[in-house]
Amino acid sequence: MNKFDLVVIGSGPGGYVSAIRAAQLGMKTALVEKYSTMGGTCLNVGCIPSKSLLDSSHHYENLLHNFNDHGITVDGTVKLDLDKMMQRKSTVVNQTTKGLEFLMSKNKVEVFHGFGSFDDATTVSVKTETKTEKLKAENIIIATGSKPSKLPFAQFDGERIISSTEALKLKEVPKHLIVVGGGVIGLELGQVYNRLGSKVTVIEFQERIIPNMDSSLSRELAKVFKKTGVNINTSHKVTSIQREGNSVIVSAENKSGESLNFEGDYCLISIGRSAYTDGLGLENIGIQTDRQGRVEVNENLQTSIPNIYAIGDVVKGMMLAHKAEEEGVFVAEHINGQKPHINHNLIPGVVYTWPEVASVGQTEEALKEKGCKYKVGQFPMRALGRSRASNDLDGFVKILADFDSDEILGIHMIGARCADLISEAVVAMEYRASAEDIARISHAHPTFSEAIKEAALAATENRAIHI
Repeated sequence: MNKFDLVVIGSGPGGYVSAIRAAQLGMKTALVEKYSTMGGTCLNVGCIPSKSLLDSSHHYENLLHNFNDHGITVDGTVKLDLDKMMQRKSTVVNQTTKGLEFLMSKNKVEVFHGFGSFDDATTVSVKTETKTEKLKAENIIIATGSKPSKLPFAQFDGERIISSTEALKLKEVPKHLIVVGGGVIGLELGQVYNRLGSKVTVIEFQERIIPNMDSSLSRELAKVFKKTGVNINTSHKVTSIQREGNSVIVSAENKSGESLNFEGDYCLISIGRSAYTDGLGLENIGIQTDRQGRVEVNENLQTSIPNIYAIGDVVKGMMLAHKAEEEGVFVAEHINGQKPHINHNLIPGVVYTWPEVASVGQTEEALKEKGCKYKVGQFPMRALGRSRASNDLDGFVKILADFDSDEILGIHMIGARCADLISEAVVAMEYRASAEDIARISHAHPTFSEAIKEAALAATENRAIHI
């Protein structure tokens, strides 16, 4: 029997990062992955391929609609080669997963390909079609991630009624893509195909898109999407999804109770993701899951069995790759006797549409619900010289600060490069900065980041300079 200090089940961002950190700390570490490639959903059918298509489709859209404003004209017909775009996406994915193989080898992490499940609290069986191996471990991390959630009345057929996995490898551009779910995944993939020429209709049950983010971001992104022709229907409850040949009929009720039918040639169901623990054998060791199917853990991410931990999408919290990474490092260091830190309130959320949307900390709605006294500073991107230079005028930065202490409670932004800008907000809040602190820090000119400084100035006695 193979004996290890740590066995990690699942090689997504949480799993592979925890394995690397454990190996750095001197632990003999094994990583179990059921697929032939490592990286989990993020690298294979999530973050990396979707961002590849977002970037490619953005170039195509700029060529069709925006380059002329910059004095760039193209003679002849602009053609879309979807196959080549998909091939590039696959190349990016392959390069990234191959990089993981190198990292495992470099850090001397032993990789076992096969389906991992618990025999007991210290033994993991790894099964393939031809053999079963037993791994003995002092500590085990469950990092098995999540899968697309299903509607009870509509099954994925992988052809016309699809999940994000199939949406990342379509052979044609849909004529009319119906997106059920106005969250991150649906909006990102909806924008990809809208740029490529699809009519796109979004149907969202909640009263606004990206409902878990600050409502001001939802309103601004909806405004931008509508300008590009995306049809957004909020407060709509989908009641059935039926396929008729190459057509898909989506029936829904609006908030007035009126029944509506939407007909398209593809329907992307993107209503979220569910923790994946199928076949893990949790019943063999008495580990419980909650009503959402997530593994229950304590503040140290330990399950009811102290030597077994769980991280990432399989436990409570936002289903984000970087959240899983932080938890993976946390567990590896905790096992090693260190005192790691993680503040789940300061895990940033990002939507990689254009404009990008990013947020960290408390929303204005949450502060109102708690009865907190706060002040708001907001600055529009269009007031920046850098925004005018690049013609990225949509969006704003919004800072929420405690009314009395001026400590920053939340920063919410929508605009160009906000996925990168949000890190400044995270650093500031980790060090419990005040809005005044940011207001007095020099920001390079001309940059998009100046909007953060100006929003901080606006939050402190309405001192914004450039508006």
